[in-house]
Amino acid sequence: MNDAKIAAPADQPALLLRAKRALMPDYGPAATIYWIALVAAGVAILGYSTWQLTFLPQDVLLQVLIGAVVATVVGLFPVRVPGSRHSIGAGDIFIFLLLLLQGPSAAAIAAAGEAVVASWRTSKRWTSRLASPASAAVAMFVCGQMYEASLGVLGGAGFGGDGAILGMVMLFAVAYFIVNTTLITSVVYLKRRARPALVEWLGNFGWVGIAYAASASIAGLLYLTFQKFGVPTLIVAVPIIAMFLATMHYYFGQQEASERANRERVEAAEREAAQAARHVRELEASEKRFHSAFTHASIGMALARLDGGVLQVNRALCVLLGFDEPELVGHGFADFVDEADRERLGEQLARIAEQQVRTFALELRCRHRHGSEVWVSLASGFFADAPSSSPLLIFQVQDITARRRAESRLQHIAYHDSLTNLANRNRFNECLQQAIDASRADPDHHFAVLFLDFDRFKIINDSLGHRAGDEFLCKVAARIQEHVRPMDVVARLGGDEFAILTEGMELARHAVGLAERLQQVLGVPVMVGRNEIATSASIGITFSSIGYTRPDEVLRDADIAMYKAKSLGKAQYALFDASLHAQVTAQLHLESDLRRAIDHGQLALEYQPLYELQSGRLIAFEALARWHHPERGTISPGVFIPIAEESGLIGPLTQWVLDRACAQLAAWHAAHPSNTELRIHINISGADLCGSGFAGRVTRAILTNGLQPRHVTLEITESMLMERLDAALGTLEELSQLGVGVSVDDFGTGYSSLSYLSALPITSLKIDRSFVSKLQASTQNAEIVRAVIMLGTSLGKRVIAEGIETPAQMSRLRELGCELGQGFHMSRPVSAERVDLLLASQKEAQRRHEASRPTLAFSSAG
Repeated sequence: MNDAKIAAPADQPALLLRAKRALMPDYGPAATIYWIALVAAGVAILGYSTWQLTFLPQDVLLQVLIGAVVATVVGLFPVRVPGSRHSIGAGDIFIFLLLLLQGPSAAAIAAAGEAVVASWRTSKRWTSRLASPASAAVAMFVCGQMYEASLGVLGGAGFGGDGAILGMVMLFAVAYFIVNTTLITSVVYLKRRARPALVEWLGNFGWVGIAYAASASIAGLLYLTFQKFGVPTLIVAVPIIAMFLATMHYYFGQQEASERANRERVEAAEREAAQAARHVRELEASEKRFHSAFTHASIGMALARLDGGVLQVNRALCVLLGFDEPELVGHGFADFVDEADRERLGEQLARIAEQQVRTFALELRCRHRHGSEVWVSLASGFFADAPSSSPLLIFQVQDITARRRAESRLQHIAYHDSLTNLANRNRFNECLQQAIDASRADPDHHFAVLFLDFDRFKIINDSLGHRAGDEFLCKVAARIQEHVRPMDVVARLGGDEFAILTEGMELARHAVGLAERLQQVLGVPVMVGRNEIATSASIGITFSSIGYTRPDEVLRDADIAMYKAKSLGKAQYALFDASLHAQVTAQLHLESDLRRAIDHGQLALEYQPLYELQSGRLIAFEALARWHHPERGTISPGVFIPIAEESGLIGPLTQWVLDRACAQLAAWHAAHPSNTELRIHINISGADLCGSGFAGRVTRAILTNGLQPRHVTLEITESMLMERLDAALGTLEELSQLGVGVSVDDFGTGYSSLSYLSALPITSLKIDRSFVSKLQASTQNAEIVRAVIMLGTSLGKRVIAEGIETPAQMSRLRELGCELGQGFHMSRPVSAERVDLLLASQKEAQRRHEASRPTLAFSSAG
């Protein structure tokens, strides 16, 4: 409790400060102190005056109260003086009358009441509503005391007549005005921190002094009348004053209404005059603006008759067409338009002359004075300022030559191949659709499409680079274009694929002749840089007689025929027929089934053993994928492996074989500890070897199954390896560093050079079965096999013979020094379940071999 008592006084200044900020935010220290002093003085005087009135008789006190109430109520209805911000308040008359009748105290209370009403009517601030009555009370009390004192002095000097009373009352009113106005305006000047200016002070408040003097004179006359005739005089005076005020209200209201009406008439007349003057000025300005805009416009402009005759032109149009103004004026605008577009311009001019349209816009070709073509955008409409009897047209002519040329270039880009400048696929499809529509409308209208694909183009890109490949495509594109008819459409569809659309003539013979002619000219070597490149093209041909409705159907069948030509060998052509479509459809279904077989584990592996020919020891297995289709039965790897390569399924297929074969080898190692050096050979494709991350996938398969890299050998055909050698080198190096073996399959059938063979990280060569099968029949084949064995031995690479099917072949291979071999004579491919039997028989064969040399026998589990 003591703490509360101590803290309370400290809180009071804070409360006062917050109150001051809320009620008096614009009051400085001086203004605040002054306001407090003024209000305090007013309260004190009102208190004193109230105490003084208590000594009056009741009837007199009643008169004072009635006078104060009347002054206050009358103050609610001031009379505003027309044409000014000022108003007349009749309450001052009763205040001054109370001063004359009952003295300063009664007048001070009445003045405060009237000030309360006036301040509440004119201000919303509590400071003003308190200061105004306080100021009125102080001024009235002080000036009233001065008035009584002065009147007593005059009476003692013998000047106390009626005239003296009227004079003194008016002087009192002026004094009251000065004191009251000074007291109340001092707050304003103190807030501004400025000194009052007499001129400003009189200008703002001088009328108040005059009003006070008038009110005081009326009050003086009422007082003198009261002195002679008594209270009835005052009773009669009140309605007279009210009627006077009402009359003034009415009179001033009528005067103000009349002045307002006169002012509105004058303002309306002034507005009409100003509007008329403004309209004239706007017309003049508009005409000037039009002439300025017409003359200095950056686009060509002309005034013309309805028939197009030119009446006036600007400088921009002269520059646009290359003619001077006299050479244009008097001529029809159509004279400067390209002949091909004049008819369109004439049609639009006729429509506007017949009032079918009010405006038109055209894009036309005009002819420059020097003969060049100028594309313009012509917008025309009626000229608004022309006399109605002779309507004119205004032409706005804008040069759009650059835009039209850009559009033409874009059109060319959109429909032409950027490399060869031939038509692209979009343009070819448009032309082909037109040919299809014409053929359907007229059965005698025939067309044919030739689909070309260059053989071994990828080798050019991979060996010489894409820039050389682009140069090659440009040169063969030019050759094709030179050997077709002008009306034939030649397009590059993408990569090294081209298409030719030819119409009319005896199409079958013409199309075949064109294909043969193109194969001849394309067979001539092409110089690319310093390299002479010999190539050929496979061509597929289809005809409108098939009954096509869409371009994609035509290209599909021509593409099918092209692949048929590729299957026949290099530089061949093939004609499409329904059987090809059935084959492709069957291949697509087979592709879908293969995808499903890979995803759902419907494939299986068989394993063909690899032996050391001298010892007969089983050293490895080649994993071979097998597919038993649930509806079609067993499908040969020679069928589904190419499908996997063409469809992009070779990657998932290789990964499945890799994972399954490594897992199976790890299981054999675990089951047969004496065969932990047994290896697995897995066939891969060129796409596998060139794919990013292939070495990493091989590593994961090996490590996941607990094998060593030496246990795995990857086999790739010689032709695939050499076709993708540049792209495969990085992967081959990675595999070599890992310790994974790489074997070249079908060796001897490709075109590898000795320099590549010696530099590549290859661990073994596989002699193709075609050489092995003819060992006995041909001495030449035996020498090839001997050369391969000697080459492999000299390069430090193991040599494997595949396709050994007879004892004689195996014996001959031993004589030639071949190290390893596989074939049906030794063992057919077997399932994983039968490998255990094979391993067991291998162990028994090895035991017999050691016991009965030199006889050697191979056991077959197949």
